[in-house]
Amino acid sequence: MPQRKWTQRIRTLWLGLAVCLLVAHSVAQAGGESPEDGQAPQGIRDSSTDQVNAESAKSVEGPRDFLHASKEDVDHWRELKFGLFIHWGPISLIGEPIGWSRGGERRGWRGSGHIPVEIYDNLYKRFDPVFFDADEWVQMAKDAGMKYMVFTSKHHDGFSMFDSQLTEYKITNTLFKRDVLKELADACHKGGLKLGVYYSLPDWYHPDYRTENHERFLEFMHGQVREICTNYGTIDIMWWDGLGGTAEDWGSVELFKMIRELQPNVIINNRGGLGGDHGSVEQRAGLGQFGRPWEANMTLCTRWAWIPHDEMKPLKKCIQTLVKVVGGDGNFLFDVGPMSDGRIEKRQIARLREMGDWLESYGESVYDTRGGPFEPGNWGSSTRKGNTIYLHVLNWPEEAIALPLIPNKIVASSVMTGGTVRLEQTADAIEVSVAKADRRELDTIVVLELDSPASEISVRPLLSSPLTVGKEMKASNTYDNPKPPHNDPKLAVDDDPETRWAAESGVTQAWLQVDMEEPTTFNRTKIREEYDRIHGFELQYKDGGQWKTFAQGTTIGSDYSTQFEPVTARYIRLNILEATDGPTIGEFQLFAPRK
Repeated sequence: MPQRKWTQRIRTLWLGLAVCLLVAHSVAQAGGESPEDGQAPQGIRDSSTDQVNAESAKSVEGPRDFLHASKEDVDHWRELKFGLFIHWGPISLIGEPIGWSRGGERRGWRGSGHIPVEIYDNLYKRFDPVFFDADEWVQMAKDAGMKYMVFTSKHHDGFSMFDSQLTEYKITNTLFKRDVLKELADACHKGGLKLGVYYSLPDWYHPDYRTENHERFLEFMHGQVREICTNYGTIDIMWWDGLGGTAEDWGSVELFKMIRELQPNVIINNRGGLGGDHGSVEQRAGLGQFGRPWEANMTLCTRWAWIPHDEMKPLKKCIQTLVKVVGGDGNFLFDVGPMSDGRIEKRQIARLREMGDWLESYGESVYDTRGGPFEPGNWGSSTRKGNTIYLHVLNWPEEAIALPLIPNKIVASSVMTGGTVRLEQTADAIEVSVAKADRRELDTIVVLELDSPASEISVRPLLSSPLTVGKEMKASNTYDNPKPPHNDPKLAVDDDPETRWAAESGVTQAWLQVDMEEPTTFNRTKIREEYDRIHGFELQYKDGGQWKTFAQGTTIGSDYSTQFEPVTARYIRLNILEATDGPTIGEFQLFAPRK
């Protein structure tokens, strides 16, 4: 029998044994960046169920758990908090989406880009980024307060931005001829910035990818990863983009083992068919995860690679996203796309520098902290380290924020951003207020000093938070939006004003239902509707098998609220009786009676 077939059989047996021993399976990953062409819907990457059993891995390969980094290495990565993501390649010559704009077959996926293969795949012959300066990029990241960088060594289009000896489709065969990854690696090591390497496991350029010769592709792909882990010094982060592939698709068990042997302290994300060391959420801050390490990755503009005249996020959005992510116990990876000549737009550099200036003043409340002890939401978030809690108040829901009681004693309080704070403790809450003149547009940071470590406090919601946050949702139907964060019903209860649930176009009647998990008492609601399409609705709770109405109205609009006699129920729904087109709900919130 040919050697390759024996190799395939041995590999299959190895993977089968490893997978059988895993007690908690990795969820199927939702893959790479958002489809830029609207062809293929993807889910938000939320790794809350992304678990792999470490003890099972040890039984496969002796004492070392090669599927996971050590707790010490993961904790060190979590301390970094803020990193720079860079998507770049020959596609920047024409300012189109990287990878996703390429035409031709996408084996393992669906749809196709709008740029013919013969054009896309030959752009590299004109690529000559003469103004590329790795040291300038590293300094820009450091000026922004970033502690690590993740660079795209190869995207789905298959072009290698490093001097791989396994392909001719690479940066050193361009007019530029230089190894960009090598120069960035050297600059990161010299500048004290941790280095991460993004690598797309799917490869729409490689002829053997997801064909009967896929084994040959795996040899190529594993070989390229070996080159990266061997030729570029210390690699701190290996950042997969897997488009939902499984561990068997990528030979992940063997791949992880090889990487850990070559780079023992590396951190690996969860998009390589296995759970890895941390989860990821794309293009939104999420609700936080306080059990598993995670990272939010987001673009400074709207696209991953450089697009001419792309809309850039305002400073307020940048700072508040960072604060929400860190307060949700995550890291924030922020993307820029360089231009074809190797420069990064001046306006983007300026925006990142503004973030660095803010962190220069208030980074104490961000770096080397952990999220909590209060759940993040539209109000803001909290961080903690030692005996200190930092409240990052982004939106004051009322005159004061009502914190739940904590077992620690508050011995001192102050406002890091300037002004004074008033604390009033009642029988069931700690009310925190700052004069309106001292509330900052970006973030009002209140510091609470405790008599004992803040890490001992379990995570808890604000008393003024909606009861519906994070609950299970159902809807009569949902508009199929291919771009994250989509229009999932759960977005109506995520306490994020920038996300929403939407019904299908043309729908004039619909319902949105929340499961409170157990009978819950409430007497107020706030609903935010987009586009003012609703002209008749009722609020109902389920009593046995019957839906009973407790409030009703005609229009909702962007700031609807009402109070009613207390209702106790598990299932509640917004029943939309009449709409001019598909209803769109940004937030559906229920609140407990005030004491």
